[in-house]
Amino acid sequence: MYSRKNQRDLTRTEKKRLVDAILELKRSGRYDEFVRMHVEFYVSDGDSRPRPAHMTPSFFPWHRRYLLEFEKALRSVDPRVSIPYWDWTRDNTPGASLWRGDLLGGNGRPGDRQVMTGPFAYRQGNWRISAGVTDEPFLRRDFGRPSAPVTLPRPAEVDRALKDPLYDAEPWNSVSTRGFRNRIEGWGIRGSREIANHNRVHRWIGGSMAGAASPDDPVFWLHHAFIDLLWTRWQKAHPRSRYLPAGALAADDPEQDRVFPYDRPMPPWDVPPSQLMDHSRLYRYV
Repeated sequence: MYSRKNQRDLTRTEKKRLVDAILELKRSGRYDEFVRMHVEFYVSDGDSRPRPAHMTPSFFPWHRRYLLEFEKALRSVDPRVSIPYWDWTRDNTPGASLWRGDLLGGNGRPGDRQVMTGPFAYRQGNWRISAGVTDEPFLRRDFGRPSAPVTLPRPAEVDRALKDPLYDAEPWNSVSTRGFRNRIEGWGIRGSREIANHNRVHRWIGGSMAGAASPDDPVFWLHHAFIDLLWTRWQKAHPRSRYLPAGALAADDPEQDRVFPYDRPMPPWDVPPSQLMDHSRLYRYV
């Protein structure tokens, strides 16, 4: 059992250990394998392939296993390291502690949006983007997207999602109009196509975080640790609510082969959502 801490509570030593472990994974090539995995399984609901990671009920369990695999890799470098979480409803400005030079570095510079500060700045020589969808070799950020401004989600938006007792609903994709999953994943709900919560955080950071290769920016892991924590909070708030769909969809349902019911194994680990409902024997949030 180990703990995942709020990033604002990390000590100077804990920050350095985390950064050093991430950089070691990058040097070894293992980090880029995680980026490529996310690109491979980021399947849109307009695609006919199975989609375990996004626009789907298995959004939460798939990313829980993905974070666990990354955390396992980090802890193979330094067993004292775990993934911290970033509560973007509280630490919601470019001046928040995670953007300082001792952790993630700050915003990208005007023009090419290249990050110039912190351990993941290209000019430091340790962070070359090679698995991304653009040709630039450097990490990019565009906080708030000034060209089309976007804000980070407010606490009320998260609270609204946490109050929904339904996990997910037909048609089990980006246009589901009910359910906790799409309220948090944030593709737009109840007739509104405005992005929310998870998606809006990706857009607020922008740059490398704006596409399928978003793990190119190490903030990805802190963001998704908070998403995982929100799922934990929802489970505690609604102990009688269950993962849906519980069983296989009807043969004539267009989503029948595309989404992952409770016991259908998810790639690439061949593990079903049912095995990822409870993390309490592995880690806790503090």
